[in-house]
Amino acid sequence: MSNVIQTTEKLVEPILVKRDLELVDVEYVKEGPNWFLRVYIDKEGGVDIMECGEVSEELSEALDKEDPIKGAYFLEVSSPGVERPLKTKKDFQESINKNVHINLYAPINGEKELEGVLKDFVNDVATIEYRFKHTTKQIDISFNQIAKARLAVAL
Repeated sequence: MSNVIQTTEKLVEPILVKRDLELVDVEYVKEGPNWFLRVYIDKEGGVDIMECGEVSEELSEALDKEDPIKGAYFLEVSSPGVERPLKTKKDFQESINKNVHINLYAPINGEKELEGVLKDFVNDVATIEYRFKHTTKQIDISFNQIAKARLAVAL
C-alpha cells in the first residue's frame, strides 16, 4: 500500500509543480468493497474544481502508464478543505496563529486532544495556546509527540 502512495506522490509532483500547486496528502484506502486513491492538493487561496479536474486527468494517464495498482480503484483529486491536515514541519510553520486540533500519542497533563491557536513552532516544538475552563494556557508539544494534527474551524 505504501508503494502505491509513494508512486502516486512521484507521479503527481511534476504535474503540480508546473501548475504551482502543492501536494498535501495521498491516501489509498478501502471503503466497503471499493478502493480509493485520494490526492489532496492546495495553493495559497485554495484550488478550484477546474484545477482538480486537470490534475486528475493528467495523473490518471500517468497512473495508467505506470500501473502501480493491480485492480479497480477510484481516483479522487480534491482540496483538503478548511480542516486540512498538518503533516510536515513546514505545515506547522505555515500555520502559526491559526486554530489547530492536535491528537497526541500519549496524554500530556491528562489530555490526548487539544484545540487552540498554534503560537509558534521552533526547534520541532509546537506552542499551543488553548482555553481550559475559564483560563488561557500554553503548552509546548514536541513534533514527535503529535499523532495527528489539522487546522480547525474556530467556533
